[in-house]
Amino acid sequence: MEIGIDSFASAMYGSKTLNSVDAMEQLLERIVKADEAGLAVYGIGEHHKKEFLDSAPAIILAAAASKTKNIRLTSAVTVLSTSDPVRVYQNFATLDLISKGRAEIVVGRGSAIESYPLFGFDLNDYDALFKEKLNLLLQIREQEFVTWSGKFRPALQNQPVYSRSSQEKLPVWLGVGGTPESFVRAGTLGLPLMVAVIGGETANFRPLVDLYREAGKRAGFQPEQLKVGLHSPGYVATTNEGAIADYFPGYAELWTKAGKERGWPPVTKDKFDASIAPKGVLVVGSPDQVAEKLLSHSEALGGIDRFTFQMDNAGLTHNQLLRSIELIGKEIIPRVNKKRN
Repeated sequence: MEIGIDSFASAMYGSKTLNSVDAMEQLLERIVKADEAGLAVYGIGEHHKKEFLDSAPAIILAAAASKTKNIRLTSAVTVLSTSDPVRVYQNFATLDLISKGRAEIVVGRGSAIESYPLFGFDLNDYDALFKEKLNLLLQIREQEFVTWSGKFRPALQNQPVYSRSSQEKLPVWLGVGGTPESFVRAGTLGLPLMVAVIGGETANFRPLVDLYREAGKRAGFQPEQLKVGLHSPGYVATTNEGAIADYFPGYAELWTKAGKERGWPPVTKDKFDASIAPKGVLVVGSPDQVAEKLLSHSEALGGIDRFTFQMDNAGLTHNQLLRSIELIGKEIIPRVNKKRN
């Protein structure tokens, strides 16, 4: 199992707002730490809000590429519905050259919708935009010269798209929430699947993952081609009690605030305790507990190939995050690999 981290480049530590320059510097330090600790992947999301600094993820990842050696660098996710697939490919192909073949893309429709009015797109075209642009992105990945026409972008007539990626085929994962059609789409296209589970129980997503695998099989893809990744909030400390004490206050603050925007109820300690229970979504605790939970989540979904922690969204300090990254590398990864082997 590949284990890594996804970040929204938060500039908020609890109620404290960092200077943006300092927050970006610390983010890059954490990516370097993750590389040194042996984590497999680091992802940067895409938002267009004051509290996040990830409006241009490819630029952050390129800066990280110049400071790292082994870790794979990906978006988490690129909101493809409101982006130009030509520029998305060019940005990540360039990142691939800078990183010497370590770039990936996770594309999705976006659970946050602020990019639609910002870039002049109609939210009523939510799915149609994504479907058309995904098809174009995949065509660009396959063909240097592209002939294409659609509804939402000017046509291309035998148009070359440069630069080309260092990898023969730039990896494109499909990021999904809970829509069955999205799982089937990923399987039909044979794309690796990144499942974002941020509430409830991870096992509830097994029927959807099965839909993905069944669609991929029908489309002629082999099981090893149908990778499944899982993205969930999480944090590791030396003890369970310490992890909860560090994580709960900021988590409750942030998710209660998000709930006011999206219609979710406030976070309570009882709900938090249910979420960190063995079947709950939050991967928070000591190295032993977190390793066991990752293995349990993998079993519940019929096997996962990648897990990414969403960590810097709970008011944790830079030093707490660095320590957690160190524990993931030194304690979690060896435990998980030993038991899977």
